[in-house]
Amino acid sequence: MARVTEKIDLNVPVEQAYARWTHLESLPEFLEFVDSVTKIDETRSHWKVRIRGEAREFDVIMEQRPNESISWTSIGGDETHAGMVSFDALSDASCRVTVRLDWAAEGLVEKTGAIFGVDDHVVKRDLRKFRDMMEGRASDVTD
Repeated sequence: MARVTEKIDLNVPVEQAYARWTHLESLPEFLEFVDSVTKIDETRSHWKVRIRGEAREFDVIMEQRPNESISWTSIGGDETHAGMVSFDALSDASCRVTVRLDWAAEGLVEKTGAIFGVDDHVVKRDLRKFRDMMEGRASDVTD
């Protein structure tokens, strides 16, 4: 099982960051690998993603703790993964977002990417996109 853990500080209240992340349909705006997310019910959603150019689909079951964390596990479909996004207030106007993602790397390309930290780089870049979007500035993410 491969694991990525990345974090970033934002100059927005924790409630604002949490609210944006839980608006599932907007995740493709800052998560590069996500094509679409469709909410099924309060705890389940259907995801369409593109990993290293390959389209994949799966359902996710989520547990939310308002303004604290979102955890998930994939169920069925083309991917086996789980993770958590935690939201920690640093002040009334700032917070830290931490993403932990665990997945079963499949095939030579994914296993090689996991070994060389390619996935860490993608998560870090997506968190910078999220920060820039939340702070209302043009994204400085070019890599």
